[in-house]
Amino acid sequence: MRRFTILLTTTVLSFGAAIGTASPASAVPCGRGNFCVWTEANFTGLKIEHSGDDHWWEGDMFKHDSSWANHGISGPGVKDHVKVYEGRELTGRVTICLAPGQEVAYNKSANDQGGSHTWTMNC
Repeated sequence: MRRFTILLTTTVLSFGAAIGTASPASAVPCGRGNFCVWTEANFTGLKIEHSGDDHWWEGDMFKHDSSWANHGISGPGVKDHVKVYEGRELTGRVTICLAPGQEVAYNKSANDQGGSHTWTMNC
């Protein structure tokens, strides 16, 4: 009986450790290493997906951003935060800044305000 108890305890602990170390799945469809923007709240509508900076959002996205996801890759010296600017060419105020892994389904003050974005070291 003692051997069975030890085996059962070891199995339960191993299973718990595996669950605790599993990486969470992304909640929204945005490729690994990318920053995504949607025209509608809750990650719906037209989507743009970028792995780099975009200093000039085109007409369908310019001032029509309502949801954002940062699936950037983090590491030492890596620009993994994303700043969205009000104007094109990274001008005007920062409307929203996302840390790595952050997904924002809607933000009233940033809604329909973006014109460009850049990857940066922090917010």
